[in-house]
Amino acid sequence: MTDFRILSVGDSAVTVEFGNNIDPVINAKVHSLCSLVASEKICGVTDMIPTFRSLLICYDPGLIRFSELCSEIERLANAGLSGSIAAPRTFLISVCYGGEFGEDLPYVAEHAGISEREVILRHCAPDYLIYMLGFLPGFSYLGGMDPSLETPRLPQPRQLIPAGSVGIGGRQTGLYPLDSPGGWRLIGRSPVRPYDPRREEPILYRAGDKIRFVPIDEKRYRDIETAVAEGVYECPYLEGGSIR
Repeated sequence: MTDFRILSVGDSAVTVEFGNNIDPVINAKVHSLCSLVASEKICGVTDMIPTFRSLLICYDPGLIRFSELCSEIERLANAGLSGSIAAPRTFLISVCYGGEFGEDLPYVAEHAGISEREVILRHCAPDYLIYMLGFLPGFSYLGGMDPSLETPRLPQPRQLIPAGSVGIGGRQTGLYPLDSPGGWRLIGRSPVRPYDPRREEPILYRAGDKIRFVPIDEKRYRDIETAVAEGVYECPYLEGGSIR
């Protein structure tokens, strides 16, 4: 039996809540239910959007009633959510840290009381869980950053942050998929594009996957940047212990 509640969201969506915390166990239940609903191919379900702690399920009320959908959700959730998640992939995202690519790296190091090199080492150490996607296409909300790297956001957001920028904002770190405004402290930049409309799957990864940041030098950055521009770069990832 799993603790959850189903709430109506207008006349064509429901949200299934599993808790109030940002927690990997709760998030795993969200993705497990998402996987189960997708595999069941419930008639009338049109879309699903996983978040940190809940799953939004959109449906066509002309094809399935609210009460019928709730019954299906309850059946699946109560049957057990363990073991139904697709195996996560770990994407290896190359990042050139500091200098023109990460102008706030010195500030982050000073705030943490460590060297810039140590910031890079600690930032690259975890495999970050992608809890959810939002804000921009391919913007990932990551969990697992070393608490020592927590840094306050800029008092005044920048009007333009280049695509690929890697930043820290409070307790979170992330990768900007597009040019956009933003208030996070920039520590590096990746030539990899999490969102590319030219790809068959425009968004590189999905919620529930993981990201590992890999430090590179400027020459390697430029090489990957060229390959990305030419549409021939494929971001490596780990799946089942093997690199793909």
